[in-house]
Amino acid sequence: DTSASGRLRLDAVARYVQDIATDDVADAGIDDGDHVWIVRRAAMEILSPFSGDDTAVRVATWSGGLGARWATRRTSIAGDAGGRIETETLWAFVHAETLKLSRLPPAYHAVYGNEVRDAAVSGKLLLPRHPPEDARGVQWPLRVTDIDILGHVNNAVYWEAVESELVAPDGFRGSAVVEYRQPIDLQTEVVLRVQARAGGFLMWYVADGAVAAVAQVNGVEPPG
Repeated sequence: DTSASGRLRLDAVARYVQDIATDDVADAGIDDGDHVWIVRRAAMEILSPFSGDDTAVRVATWSGGLGARWATRRTSIAGDAGGRIETETLWAFVHAETLKLSRLPPAYHAVYGNEVRDAAVSGKLLLPRHPPEDARGVQWPLRVTDIDILGHVNNAVYWEAVESELVAPDGFRGSAVVEYRQPIDLQTEVVLRVQARAGGFLMWYVADGAVAAVAQVNGVEPPG
């Protein structure tokens, strides 16, 4: 979960967020076995990098809001030496076999709140969909271990590509977002298209010629 310097990697953060979300739904006793949650957008705010936090990490999660077929989840990750990361994820509620959107059942509202806030919880993706022609291309080979129970590249794996493009990862303080547009399977040929920007970069995950996901990083190097 950490780099050679001991910093908690962003892909590890994404796994923590995913695992506690699964645990929370299971603990609430509202998993019907017919539906799954699929991440559509994951945003992280690195307020203080994890480096010497090696004894304890506290992960807390709560509902950010419910839509008719969407929900947001907030997760706070704090270390014992000052590391702090805040995240918000947008999840789509879909049928496990058809992967079609489904309405949230009453059980979810009973646990997470009765108010449906469609205006606040929208499934709209915000990052630019198409890379510019001059964006740098990088091959992104996939591994068997990248695939989850739905047969797709797990959402946390996308953050490994983000990690590889950080200029000063050990001192990274800033924000990062990944938006997931369509699934990627093991047989897909993926090319990363990267465009550097002031203080960060944009990255497009181009799978067999179509954009499957987009990432944006805005980072500020620490003073000195």
